[in-house]
Amino acid sequence: MAYYVGIDLGGTNIKAGVVDSEGKLLNKLSIKTRAERTMEEIIHDMGTLAMDTIKDLGLEVKDIEAIGIGSPGTPDNKEGLLVYSSNLPFNNAPMRKLIREVIDLPVYIDNDANCAAMAEAVAGAAKGAADSVTITLGTGVGAGVIANGRIYSGFNQAGSEFGHTVLVSGGVQCGCGRKGCFEQYASASALARMTKEAAEANPDSLLNDLYKEEGEWNARIAFVAMRQGDQVAKDVVEMYTDYLADGLANAINTFMPEVLVVGGGVCNEGDPLLIPMREKTMSRPYFGPGVKKTRIELAQMGNDAGIVGAAMMGKSCVDDGKNGK
Repeated sequence: MAYYVGIDLGGTNIKAGVVDSEGKLLNKLSIKTRAERTMEEIIHDMGTLAMDTIKDLGLEVKDIEAIGIGSPGTPDNKEGLLVYSSNLPFNNAPMRKLIREVIDLPVYIDNDANCAAMAEAVAGAAKGAADSVTITLGTGVGAGVIANGRIYSGFNQAGSEFGHTVLVSGGVQCGCGRKGCFEQYASASALARMTKEAAEANPDSLLNDLYKEEGEWNARIAFVAMRQGDQVAKDVVEMYTDYLADGLANAINTFMPEVLVVGGGVCNEGDPLLIPMREKTMSRPYFGPGVKKTRIELAQMGNDAGIVGAAMMGKSCVDDGKNGK
């Protein structure tokens, strides 16, 4: 059996685990990122954590085929660099070189959303599908594309930024510099903003009472108020699912995946979101007569997606003969 280490680098935590060739996570460990530190200190800890996960399982370095790293930002897998990450102190960080100073194994790097998509393709909701797209609804909108079993990320590994395709021309300002991006209408943050705006325009709405209880505007409030019969909340959820369905239909039209996987905390709302999301989305793509239709599935890998996907990305690179040294 071949083994791979996956490292999921986040702004708050660094997680790592050993994964077998079938995508089964055998163990995992986690430490705090402490992102205020230098890139050298953070990357050294990543290497040490990888070593710890191997020892924790009773394995040796020689038992591991490769290390895969999923990170926010733009990687350069050919050169072993993390070119840029907005939430970490990395700029052309020599990640492969520094990791290999701690643990002498091939090292491969990709975007964290791409790794999550790989995890769903290998061991999750899109298992068995050669072509899939995974979209995650969180603070922003993350997207990863799997084409013929491989991550698609463009010539510069900065592709699949589907959250920054424009949904509403001249719409809400996005942090990327454009206006009207998909993530400004379909992320959890966007739903919280829409809820706040609706509540301020309707002082008698239950939304305002729930806000006082919660202490913040979040993506849950509209659904809670809707379940209690609040019409303003119902309108907010309707508007949100419309925007979400438009964006998901655009993703289907662009990539025509066999499976479209949707994940993120918003999906925990269950049928009040999922039923209209599926119905609206599937009524909008351009499926000609007799054309096979995309399946929409909920993400299954949860918090393990980053580790498993990074490890399986590493396996894919090894299988393709890419140099990780």
